[in-house]
Amino acid sequence: MLRRIAGDLFWTARYLERAQWRARLVDVNYRMLLEVPPRDADPWEALVQITGEMELFGVKHSHADEASVVSFFTIDRENPSSIRRCIEAARMNLSPLRHLISSELWLEVNKLHLDAQSWSLEALTTAGITTFFADLRDRFYTITGIIQSTLPRDPAYDFIAIGTMIERADSVARLLDVKYHYLLPRLEEVGGAADARQWMAVLRSASALEAFRKRHGGVIKTDRVIEILVFDPTFPRSARFCLDRIAASLSRIMNEGGGEGPPPMAPGEGLLNILRSGSAADAIAQGLHGFLLNIQSECAATASMVFDRYMSLG
Repeated sequence: MLRRIAGDLFWTARYLERAQWRARLVDVNYRMLLEVPPRDADPWEALVQITGEMELFGVKHSHADEASVVSFFTIDRENPSSIRRCIEAARMNLSPLRHLISSELWLEVNKLHLDAQSWSLEALTTAGITTFFADLRDRFYTITGIIQSTLPRDPAYDFIAIGTMIERADSVARLLDVKYHYLLPRLEEVGGAADARQWMAVLRSASALEAFRKRHGGVIKTDRVIEILVFDPTFPRSARFCLDRIAASLSRIMNEGGGEGPPPMAPGEGLLNILRSGSAADAIAQGLHGFLLNIQSECAATASMVFDRYMSLG
């Protein structure tokens, strides 16, 4: 497969996954604040911390309130990771590959791109934030379903899978790190109602609340949340699941002779072994913040290896 094609597919997947994550973050935070009055002075600032964009956000906004964060995450043309810009980038990458992908995938992404051109903060608030993001969530689910249902399981599919899973694992690690490291409640509130609501929001942001309740019931405990979002081999948004899928896709690509020279040791292999044999209790005991930072660094290393081996034109 040509390096340019591999790169376009990889980045299309990352942009679509990034846009979907951000849509869920805004939607869940908005719904949580409707249900429960905010305890913190800046209840929207955590979203910008999760994505690591405080510096870029601060250039344009002096305060992280609902309007500024929703605008920054959704429609800001100067934010390269806003939902609108991610959709535009995905569409641009797919445009020259229409002969390689299904017509259904192209039509759905192109239609979403066209609709996004008319988005504005006024239009969002007029339609209703919850209605807008519920519709957007369903459209991303449609795109995911089209990818799963219409693309052959070939190297093109594997590069899409790798891009999706790198972005997903990195996002879930950032989400958990901000909740555990930055939003840790006062000692007397640990395990209380406010703490439980925040962990519930974390699960909702990862579309994991129903899966969690089916497995653990209604009692939300920190180690159980970490278990399902980091170590669970069956939940499709856990770090373990994502790294398993990355390893499988890389193995198929390497077996088909992709790249030049002998296959390198895949980054994240050591971390994957830890995820396969470890537990939430182990990660918490050893320091969850450092553990989650390690997941993020391994995702970055894997992305660099994939780029150097399969996409670099140099």
